[in-house]
Amino acid sequence: MANAEHSGATAETFGDTALDTTRARLRAARLGLWLLATALAVRQVAALLGTPRAERLTDLETWAGPDGVLHVNGSLYASTRFTGTPFTGLVLKPFTKAAEQALGWGWTFGTLLLVAALAVVLARSLPRPAGRRTELLAAPVAASLLMLSLPVRNTFWLGQTSILPVLLVLLGCLVVRDRRAAGVLIGVAAALQPTVLLFTALLWFTGRRRTAAAAGATFAAGTALAWAAMPHDSYVYWVHHLAGAGLGGEADALANQSLHGALLRLGLTGPLEIGLFLSLGAAVAALGVRRAVRYARDGQLLLAVAVTGCAAIVVSPTTWQHQLLWVLPTVVGRVGRRASDRYVWPVAVVLVTTLPATMMLPHMEVLYPLRDNAVLLLALAAATVVPFLPRTSPHYRAPIPTECAEPVPARWKHVPLLPFLKRVLTRPNLLLELLLLRVTYAAYQQVRLAATGGTNSGGRARAEAHGHDVLDLERLLHIDVERSVNHWAVGVTWLRDFFDFYYSSLHFVVPLTVLGVLYWRRPVDYRWARSSLGFATLLALVGFWLYPLAPPRLLPNLGVIDTVHGVQDFSKPDYGTLTSLTNQYAAMPSLHFGWSLWCGLVIAIVARNRWTKSLGLLHPLFTVSAIVATGNHWVLDAVGGAAVVGAGFALSYVLMGPRPHTANPATRTTTRTPAEPQTPPKPSPSRTPAPKTAAVSGGGTTTSIGATHEEPDSELTEQDSRPRR
Repeated sequence: MANAEHSGATAETFGDTALDTTRARLRAARLGLWLLATALAVRQVAALLGTPRAERLTDLETWAGPDGVLHVNGSLYASTRFTGTPFTGLVLKPFTKAAEQALGWGWTFGTLLLVAALAVVLARSLPRPAGRRTELLAAPVAASLLMLSLPVRNTFWLGQTSILPVLLVLLGCLVVRDRRAAGVLIGVAAALQPTVLLFTALLWFTGRRRTAAAAGATFAAGTALAWAAMPHDSYVYWVHHLAGAGLGGEADALANQSLHGALLRLGLTGPLEIGLFLSLGAAVAALGVRRAVRYARDGQLLLAVAVTGCAAIVVSPTTWQHQLLWVLPTVVGRVGRRASDRYVWPVAVVLVTTLPATMMLPHMEVLYPLRDNAVLLLALAAATVVPFLPRTSPHYRAPIPTECAEPVPARWKHVPLLPFLKRVLTRPNLLLELLLLRVTYAAYQQVRLAATGGTNSGGRARAEAHGHDVLDLERLLHIDVERSVNHWAVGVTWLRDFFDFYYSSLHFVVPLTVLGVLYWRRPVDYRWARSSLGFATLLALVGFWLYPLAPPRLLPNLGVIDTVHGVQDFSKPDYGTLTSLTNQYAAMPSLHFGWSLWCGLVIAIVARNRWTKSLGLLHPLFTVSAIVATGNHWVLDAVGGAAVVGAGFALSYVLMGPRPHTANPATRTTTRTPAEPQTPPKPSPSRTPAPKTAAVSGGGTTTSIGATHEEPDSELTEQDSRPRR
């Protein structure tokens, strides 16, 4: 008994200590995430206040003008810049001219409070099995994503009210328990944005019919009140503009991310476009509501609301950029049976809603329809085709795990520094890889251009000074061969053409080919090589930023002939034929040589045949000859490129450990069970079956979103009560 009591006290003490440590870490993580969200909010407000007064809160300033909303007299739609409903104008009518000065400040900080409230509601509405700890950490993460998203940033910039209807709908559908109060909130949101009426169908078909009726009645009452107070403006909005179509600019503008705007951008007009829009819109609305009802009955209420909001985006005649917030909550949906596929949808949603469309797709004319309608296509996919997993799926909580290679022992004790970054044996998701590759390269281009202030002429003096410094160092080392090699290559026509082709054509082709072959044949080596290349490129960007350098062809009075771009006119800021969209002073280190050296080393390490290894090592040799002969780089630039490539491989080694020796999972041999003999052995009574291991599901704290269920679903209740296998 004494031993038992002593053991129990010790266990309790250890348990309390572990619990206190966990709580301390949770508080620290929450504090750090909220500090990040606060920093993003401060940055947004600072950027807004740093903008000239005439360029910020343009919609709000329009409402506050001599004939704007803030005055009792005058029409709301004297100009097309006011896109709200007559009910919105009626709500803003009580403000007077005296409130104009403080309205901008109040609107900005009021929007901050709405974003914070929206983040808390989203975090509290996560589908089960999310626990209390997940909700606490999800709130600041949601606030950060909202602050980074384009809809919220446009709302801040323009001074719009688009966050308020979203918050009212979420409160009515997910938080408020009283039926009539929830309906009133959704009805007010519909009076502000009429497409919100689509949520009444979701409420009706999920059994919350009193809430749907209250929402419809509130919308009708608000609209009738606005019609009685402002009959002319109500007629203009509901009859002349057909529920707001054409307000706020041209309907075919890129900012109108609705099906109507996309059809107009494709060149369809007149009755054909209207009929196609109405028929497709009705189909999207019906399919979106049907899918949302299914997810609501499955217990994923937040996903159901988000899917309905995406359908509303598509069917609205005009959906401006600040009204696209419904796409972001769809990240709570789980897509894909494999663990490696689970990140594709949330990453795509976050990238599309936070980055400009020009960064998502290349500058190719054939891709313009996709690039111009990126957010619309994402909302359309979420409402109609994305296969979100139901909670009854065995892969909802336990996706197919990712197979990883056994860690290779390293020479140093603390390597790898990030042991959780394991070497995965299977291929990564191709769509996710292509998306991240495109975004990374677009960011790379932006950083290169920003290194000289956005123009080539911005860093000309500094880059030319660095060019003279590099030339002096090469003369000291007796390796200043650029001018001699350049003039020799120019004198041999076929050699000049070969180096020009090699410089301008193979810089991207060879690395992409190497990555493609590794992706298909050697998944483990692909991840290792891709990480090394990414680290090397990141280090090169630091070099471009800190040390802009004029290449030999752009250094005046050196006499180097630019064989690729042609003769340059140094009296012009952008040197005639050169484009101002590329940083011509991103020469140190040379990524032309760095990427080619990376290709050569990867081929030499991975290839099995000697001739393949030798052929791979010829590529950096030809590349360094081409960059010097064409006058595009100094010899020391190639040395810098080699340095960043070596550092990239070193970082990959230090952070993730040595490269696994097993490169192809298809050729692995399994040694767990011995080979069976030719003649099956006779059964023996002493033989015992191999022990079996039972899969035990880890217990976790789950929270019920009782506020979201006005009337419990019997099917869902019975389903949750069944034991899990």
